[in-house]
Amino acid sequence: MSSIIQTLSDFAMGIYNSFGEGVFVLAIIVGFIGVVAQWRLYAKAGQPGIASIVPIWNFIVFLRIVGRPASHIFLFLIPIYGQFYMIPKVYIELCNSFGKTSIVDYILVIVFNGFYVLNLGLSYEAEYQGPVYGTERVQAKSALA
Repeated sequence: MSSIIQTLSDFAMGIYNSFGEGVFVLAIIVGFIGVVAQWRLYAKAGQPGIASIVPIWNFIVFLRIVGRPASHIFLFLIPIYGQFYMIPKVYIELCNSFGKTSIVDYILVIVFNGFYVLNLGLSYEAEYQGPVYGTERVQAKSALA
């Protein structure tokens, strides 16, 4: 375990030594884009935008948008299942909640997460259609697959 931490530390220091203080500026810019994206998305879904800043509450509101109960927050804490199954699944459900059902949308939301969420929040054509978890829209979609 110590060797993994040492490797990560060496990697981070290598990036810092290469780019200097610009790494922190870039991190702040990406973080700001993420907060603005979530704020706009929450406002479009009829939820309070301030929830995008409060750590646990933002996750609960995010789950509420896709229709999942708040207790599903614990599923994300399961080591492999949470990161490789639940996170992509919830982001795909987010796409479905806004009427985006193509494979390209699913790939974009997983790969370019913050920017795609910003696109959903700022787009005039993407409208919130309601939660999809446990509804017929998702069940019919999975029956076709």
